[in-house]
Amino acid sequence: MKRIGITQRVELIAAYGERRDCLDQQWTVLMEAVGLTVAPIPNGLTDVIAWAEACELDGLLLSGGNDLSHMPSAINSAPERDRTEALLLCWAERNRIPVLAICRGMQMMHCWLGGELERIEGHVACRHPIRIPCGSTRLAGRDGEQVNSFHSWGISRKGLTSTVSELAWSEDEYVEAFEHNSLPWVGIMWHPEREVPFSNKDIALLRSQFID
Repeated sequence: MKRIGITQRVELIAAYGERRDCLDQQWTVLMEAVGLTVAPIPNGLTDVIAWAEACELDGLLLSGGNDLSHMPSAINSAPERDRTEALLLCWAERNRIPVLAICRGMQMMHCWLGGELERIEGHVACRHPIRIPCGSTRLAGRDGEQVNSFHSWGISRKGLTSTVSELAWSEDEYVEAFEHNSLPWVGIMWHPEREVPFSNKDIALLRSQFID
């Protein structure tokens, strides 16, 4: 069974003076359904690459949560998480490690690749349809599908970095999914772990990214 490292959000628990790494339990349930083993990645490691190699990770999943700390008026940011994910993306690039980036993870990947984000409205705690380009195979059969949405930062279709290709967009012209032009990297803005029941199409996407 392949082992996938998954990054964690950081939450400040002021009453205890603690910064905690957190992961929705639904991720382990979903990944088990896909046929994958999950290895939660700590944000406090001095050498996260040595940890990843010791764990013999077969892929990376950049999960949601936390604004990127360099964005203006960032909320609940976590510079230690930004550093951890940036180092992991460097490692994944060198070794052609498959990466699936979810919501904030996709934002992180886009910024790491030299792209930018925009603050957007109407994408928090709602559902909306996605549009898929004609001939798409990665997200075939999903044109017009309603997906969940929990983000206030987005990627304009006009501002998409040239190193990736668009896989899906929203009706208000923001990118909802992309894939890297040369690396086995995919980003999506919706949360597969928050679907009840899990979407068979999201399960198929995870399998195609990490198993097939």
